[in-house]
Amino acid sequence: MKSILSLIAISIAATAPAFAADDWQIDSKHSSANFVIKHMMVSNVHGQIGGVSGTVKYDGKNIDDIQVNAKLDPKTVSTGDASRDEHLRGDDFFQVDKFPDMGFVSTGIIPINGGGFKLAGKLTMHGVTKNVELNVDGPTQVFKDPKTGKERCGATATTTINRKDFGITYNQVLDNGGVGIGEEVKITLDLELHKGGENKKASSN
Repeated sequence: MKSILSLIAISIAATAPAFAADDWQIDSKHSSANFVIKHMMVSNVHGQIGGVSGTVKYDGKNIDDIQVNAKLDPKTVSTGDASRDEHLRGDDFFQVDKFPDMGFVSTGIIPINGGGFKLAGKLTMHGVTKNVELNVDGPTQVFKDPKTGKERCGATATTTINRKDFGITYNQVLDNGGVGIGEEVKITLDLELHKGGENKKASSN
């Protein structure tokens, strides 16, 4: 009996790293979602949503099996203007008290002719889930963090959505017949990933 249990234990120990090796954590301190939207039909307003967290499955080589599950915190929305940010958190826009989470879950990889790929998935925002495709730049090469011993890599993904598709319809009509806020939102998701290692040194970087 002891020999059988020992064999089982060895088998589990040998196979466990194979499953864990592909699991990456999103580094919230070095990841963000940035957006651009038209204001008064004449300029672009840039903003950022932080609190990015989640997991990515990636073996460091093969992009075909990449899986992403990312969450964002709309309460952190920042455009450089406190009153505007408070408006964005309120009932006219994100309604953060009612819909405290945003998220993206990938559903597959779409190869691009000539190289590169798109990441297909479902984006949830303002309580509405829609299919989207993200153009991906990366993943970068994997390297070891000299301070923590953790492996790190990163990627940037971009897409454009219509905010009305997610039930965010607030606007103002201008005297020339235009609108105060554009419908299209350009989104850039910057992710830094890490796994393994030990926190050998505390770092704020």
